[in-house]
Amino acid sequence: MSSSTSASGLAPIADAAPLSLCAREPHVPADRLVAEMVPPPRFDSVRFSTYIPDPNQPSQTEAVQVLESFAAGLDGAGAGGGAKRGLFGFGKAKARAAKAPAGPRGVYLDGGYGVGKTHLLASLWHATAAEPEKKAFGTFVELTNLVGALGFQQTVQTLSGHRLLCIDEFELDDPGDTVLVSTLLGKLVDAGVALAATSNTLPGKLGEGRFAAADFLREIQGLSAHFRTLRIDGEDYRHRGLPEAPAPFTDEQVRRTAHATAGASLDAFPQLLEHLAKVHPSRYGALTDGLKAVCLTDVRPVPDQSTALRLVVLADRLYDREVPVLASGLPFDQLFSEEMLNGGYRKKYFRAISRLTALARDAKGLVEKP
Repeated sequence: MSSSTSASGLAPIADAAPLSLCAREPHVPADRLVAEMVPPPRFDSVRFSTYIPDPNQPSQTEAVQVLESFAAGLDGAGAGGGAKRGLFGFGKAKARAAKAPAGPRGVYLDGGYGVGKTHLLASLWHATAAEPEKKAFGTFVELTNLVGALGFQQTVQTLSGHRLLCIDEFELDDPGDTVLVSTLLGKLVDAGVALAATSNTLPGKLGEGRFAAADFLREIQGLSAHFRTLRIDGEDYRHRGLPEAPAPFTDEQVRRTAHATAGASLDAFPQLLEHLAKVHPSRYGALTDGLKAVCLTDVRPVPDQSTALRLVVLADRLYDREVPVLASGLPFDQLFSEEMLNGGYRKKYFRAISRLTALARDAKGLVEKP
């Protein structure tokens, strides 16, 4: 590589070409979808002891205490676990073949983005005394994708032998998914599987502002009966005492960093959005396999809601895997229009902004100073 510098004072771009997300078309077998239903890499090492409650938010401390009790109540309980007792340590032991106990069979963490719900959900998964193959952890989207890959009956059979199913970012975006997941969870509860979920919306309020069909609302109410709700108050920890979305870099800085960083990808943002439409969201995790950084040029407002929702899924997968994102163009807090941010999917969009902003901060250290 030449030792000369460019007109901007930056070192020249290396000869090695970076990776490209747009060149990837992953195919994911169904068994991988099942095997990967564990907490993502970002949450490998989290535990209840590593969750630091905000002293000004007593609901956070209460949530930790309740979930620790929940995990203790699952010791030896659930599908395939012999004797069964109440999820919170209450009630008499029951034989495995006995009828599932009445009342909530799970816990539901409700709160805004960035209050640590996923940290707590993953901590519950780690704290539950069961082999990894007897407990499952996945997002709502990943759960519906699993049904699509295996079929409904096979998914029921696969998950019925589990002691615990953790569902992160529980979102119901259409009546079809509502019926599907409601029926699935009902069968799993009957099989003795304990449930835990997170969302930004109370179970009885899911779908509000999106659909008003009587059947849809009826299914929502049925789902809410499965959970004891824990409200977790607080501000987004990713923004506590931190600045807003960092200013984007120049195209040249992004390209130079992509070439200088082993395992980095480099794509134009508009082309990446087009490519996402060709890849099923269940494959977005595989799309990011092996990436050490994502470099994007020409970030601009997302053109429509379908594209925006696909970007939300990609942002989740990148955040789960702690892949820094370096970009030029507009800052990430300008990705979505006011109409989108005021619409039915606003919580998803704010979550994506929050997570992409955190990854953009992580990427700042990759940029060489001129």
